[in-house]
Amino acid sequence: MRTTDFSKAPPQGQATAMFVGATRYRGPLSIITLTLTWFRMVRDMKRMRGYRWHTIYWEFPFTLGTLAFFEDRDALLRFARSRHHRKLMRWVTDGTRNATAGYIRLYNAEPEGYSNGAWRAEGGPMAHIETFTPLSVEEGEGPRVRRK
Repeated sequence: MRTTDFSKAPPQGQATAMFVGATRYRGPLSIITLTLTWFRMVRDMKRMRGYRWHTIYWEFPFTLGTLAFFEDRDALLRFARSRHHRKLMRWVTDGTRNATAGYIRLYNAEPEGYSNGAWRAEGGPMAHIETFTPLSVEEGEGPRVRRK
C-alpha cells in the first residue's frame, strides 16, 4: 500500500534523511586510534534531536562504513557540525596518514512510500498496490501490476 504515514514504522522507516559513507583506513593502528573519538561521536549522535538509527559495516581489509538515519536533512547536517564529528573528519582527512580513501552520500526520502502488515499506520492487513510507481519518463501513474 502506498502511504505518506510512516508513524508505525521502525525508526529507520520514519527517517527522511539517510547518510551512507565509508572510509578506507591505513591499517589496524588507524582503526584502533579511530575508536577513541568514534565512541564519543556515536554517544553524542544518539542524544541529538532527530537521530533515528545507525549501523556500521566492514569490508576487508580496512574499510569501515556507516548507514545513519535522521528525522530530516537538517538533523543530519546538525550532526555533521558536532564537535566529535568535526574532530574525526579532521583526523580522517589529514592527508593519507590515517585514511587512504572515503566517500559520503546523503539521501532524502520521498514523502510517499510503501507499507504493509504490522508497520501500516492505516490498518493491520497487508495489501498489494494496483499500479507501479511511475518512472521519471512516465506521466501520471505507472503501469498496472499484473497478478497471476
